[in-house]
Amino acid sequence: MNQSLVSIITPAYRAARFIQDTIRSAQRQDYAEWEMLIVDDCSPDDTCERVTEIARGDARVRLLRQPRNQGPAVARNSALEAAGGRYVAFLDSDDLWLPGKLSAQLTFMAGRDAALSYTEFSRMSPDGQRVGHRMAVPDTLTYRQLLCNTAIATSTVIVDQRRTGAVRVPIAPYDDYAAWLSILRRGHIAHGLRQDLMRYRVVGGSISRSKRRSAGWVWKTYRQIEGLGILHSSWCFANYAARGWLKYRRF
Repeated sequence: MNQSLVSIITPAYRAARFIQDTIRSAQRQDYAEWEMLIVDDCSPDDTCERVTEIARGDARVRLLRQPRNQGPAVARNSALEAAGGRYVAFLDSDDLWLPGKLSAQLTFMAGRDAALSYTEFSRMSPDGQRVGHRMAVPDTLTYRQLLCNTAIATSTVIVDQRRTGAVRVPIAPYDDYAAWLSILRRGHIAHGLRQDLMRYRVVGGSISRSKRRSAGWVWKTYRQIEGLGILHSSWCFANYAARGWLKYRRF
């Protein structure tokens, strides 16, 4: 494990429209010790060609291809298995990091000896021209608090594998949320950096955009992965839904 390397995990499916902008947002970071592992999940468009075009000029960008379409959880795990860095950062194929994100967050984590950290972010329109309000985050989240909270956006997360051990995500519809819960369940605390460092692109039809579907995924996470009872699940879900409504009630 390279102690200073950040392994960026990016699953990609039908990502040709935005993937090059996503890669360039990593290339604009002032922290240069990173590798970007982009796993194409059998895209029918020219995602692979777009990634290969950039990878020819930057050896830090690596394209991995899935033998068949298996969803983002399997794609993320394929990237995690190939990762060589102490730190694992997540960046979805249609999102963007702002300049200075990696260096600011790594410094923040070092100061708190954090196993997992996340940052504030703002949503943006598909063309990137409209940016929404800043999404505030709590200073810390425990396992029990995260069960009731929507604060952690995937493309803001960095995990220190020296503290957590090798990161893998559960094979589940809400794999990222389940992964954060699995880390915090072991006693770690997630630390929130109150800086707006990511742009979450709101694209109609993408896998995580349906709020009704996401709500179902959250409930299944409680019941099937976390093993919570009906009453506990209902309490957590009510809090999760209320926070989600407050968070997304305006752009």
